[in-house]
Amino acid sequence: MAYFTLNDINENVESNMESFINDAESRFESSVTELADRFTSDCDIVLLAGPSSSGKTTTAGKIAQKIKNSGRNAYTLSLDDYYRNAADIPLTEKGLKDFENVSALDIDLIHRTFSDLIEKRTAQVPEFDFVSGTRKLETKRVELKKDDLIIVEGIHALNPIITKGLDESHITKVYISVSSRVTDDSGRVVFSKRNLRLVRRMIRDYHYRNTSVEKTLSQWQEVLKGEDKYIFPFERNASFRIDSFHPYEPCLFKSEAVELLGTVGEDSGVYPIASELKNSFSELDTIDMSKLPADSLLREFV
Repeated sequence: MAYFTLNDINENVESNMESFINDAESRFESSVTELADRFTSDCDIVLLAGPSSSGKTTTAGKIAQKIKNSGRNAYTLSLDDYYRNAADIPLTEKGLKDFENVSALDIDLIHRTFSDLIEKRTAQVPEFDFVSGTRKLETKRVELKKDDLIIVEGIHALNPIITKGLDESHITKVYISVSSRVTDDSGRVVFSKRNLRLVRRMIRDYHYRNTSVEKTLSQWQEVLKGEDKYIFPFERNASFRIDSFHPYEPCLFKSEAVELLGTVGEDSGVYPIASELKNSFSELDTIDMSKLPADSLLREFV
């Protein structure tokens, strides 16, 4: 785990913003390249897991591109597409839809897909519509030719239930998360690993999942409980790990995050966390969104 201070971040933004951004992107790209180079021809399925807003989707795509650059073919698949319809999602103790529960996924369908890919080299895969909360009727066909592989990403990808009964000699497991923190000079944590992911999730869900800031914040504690129960116990199953934190990202997210957090009224039950997050940005410089590289992982959230 790495620590970055507010002063160090601000100094880099003020003195050499472009290099600061490029260095962060280069470090992440290098880690993905090193990972992709380790996948042997015996590997048919790469399982990429991590907690919410770790950058799994973009990283899966980047791994696939690295594989293609090496002369092999690669596909990506999200376990999110295996969610049960919203009406069938289990509930938390508070009566909320428990999307963090592994039982929210159609495990039998996942097993059939993986088994077909390993044994038959082809499968029909589903697609989930998050706006309607239902799985689409149409499916798409994936076919693995010789030496092809598929990267499957999702918060539960390392849970043993996902691969139960399968020949795991064909499977490689990877864990990705934000593994760094931002502190002040005294060592006080300003942005925890979890709060950095919360900022990412808040912005992403507002734009892509038709979810208000207040709803995202109100669901966060249940998300964390789900991570503690269904994700973190299985990270040790991974053969490889990636830190997706980009040191410049708090400055990049600042303007939009502060604006969105400002929409939460003082009478809201999530106002304290909204206010705390908003204050965390107060000492940071701002990076305009136009400075974000076109191929950055952070584009997954903006």
